[in-house]
Amino acid sequence: MIYKVFFQASTTEVPVREHTDSLYVEAVSERDVRDKLKKHSYNIEFIQPVDGAFLDYERESENFKVLEL
Repeated sequence: MIYKVFFQASTTEVPVREHTDSLYVEAVSERDVRDKLKKHSYNIEFIQPVDGAFLDYERESENFKVLEL
């Protein structure tokens, strides 16, 4: 399954909504996503499963790229 991860790039700064980034990760669960991103210093805000019509919509975005971790 593909998950969309909303995160802040730094864990040392206060989260600011305008600085939230997102990326896509293929994993079997939310826990698996967190394990795969553990080595990065991301402040993960939210992990959202992406499937069905939502996945089709996201694929149309030029920023859609699933990370290979």
